[in-house]
Amino acid sequence: MRKNYLLTRRGLLCLCLGTLASIGTLAKSTAFNNQVRDFTAVGEASLKERAAAKGLIYGSVGKYRTLSSDAEFSSRFPQECAMLVASNELKWRGIRPSPDRFDFTKGDWLAEFASRHNMLFRGHTLVWHNGLPEWFQEKVNSQNAERMLVDHIKKVAGHYAGKIHSWDVVNEAVYPTHGRAEGLRDSPWLEFLGLDYIELAFRAAREADPKALLVYNENHLWYEGQLRANTPTGEAKRTAVLKLLERLKSKGTPIDVLGIQGHLRGHQLDQLHPKKLRAFLTDVANLDLKIMVTELDVRDHKLPKDIDVRDRLVAKAYEDFLSVVLDEPAVMAVFTWGLSDRDTWLSRVARRKDGLPVRPLPLDAQLNRKLAWNAMARAFDNAPMR
Repeated sequence: MRKNYLLTRRGLLCLCLGTLASIGTLAKSTAFNNQVRDFTAVGEASLKERAAAKGLIYGSVGKYRTLSSDAEFSSRFPQECAMLVASNELKWRGIRPSPDRFDFTKGDWLAEFASRHNMLFRGHTLVWHNGLPEWFQEKVNSQNAERMLVDHIKKVAGHYAGKIHSWDVVNEAVYPTHGRAEGLRDSPWLEFLGLDYIELAFRAAREADPKALLVYNENHLWYEGQLRANTPTGEAKRTAVLKLLERLKSKGTPIDVLGIQGHLRGHQLDQLHPKKLRAFLTDVANLDLKIMVTELDVRDHKLPKDIDVRDRLVAKAYEDFLSVVLDEPAVMAVFTWGLSDRDTWLSRVARRKDGLPVRPLPLDAQLNRKLAWNAMARAFDNAPMR
């Protein structure tokens, strides 16, 4: 009779020791499904050139702090990117130090940098429940919220009118877990202004800048699992977003684009369901909306220590995701949330427990192209023509 090896103390010890000894090997095993793929990219063309060849725009968020102080990075940035996305510099907290004062210094610097390098310029974001200045809670209430919101949008969007390609007008307004029938997030704007604050924001933005593309930007639309407690993802969020877009379109709201955030997780690639995501993109396109992939990066804080294995998994996440979304002709642009690992928000919010630097972006900290760059290049090369 055969022994049940796993139930003996000796067997259990051997199993544990064997497991510890083979962690590195396991990381490279077929369980990760990453060693069989060839990430070779043909030619030396930049990401912006490969994207443009298919009628797409590639760009990245660019920080004033880095671009204004790092000559090597500021030289490399326009070589790969056709668009500069301004983020913190244009949020309420970054641009409005007091209720009556706006500071456009950093945003203007970025706009001038983009113009000087023949890049498009994009703004993020005019309305968000987060990123609000310290004075907001004390100064804004139901009596003045509409005036504060409309004045802010007209002042900021109007300041950059003619210089901005597109605005994230409203960011992350959907959150089904809060239990509202329409799926909206409980936020100061919803509390003060009700359901119509989103429409109000888009109409104010169109009045301030008639030519800019106006975007509704949302997160977690690609993900089927549970990111953390009480975080809505997958079908519930896609359904709520689609209903919001349908409602806005039915009311003649001047919305042009849905932005789909792409903060991917390299250790949870099985939570990407291509058919569901692809069907959702078709539904959005059928509303006569364009689509942008925004804020794209790949968290590697829970991936193996081995850099070769880790880079392959990150590259796989990029290529798997982009191969799905770029199949939809309505997708017009892809923006990574950073270009180089030397300057990524994930070094703060998703640190590795082993203390190693994170590697979530197309270029490494030395500005060299990584497998993630190859994966994006291949995805652009294989995308259908727009």
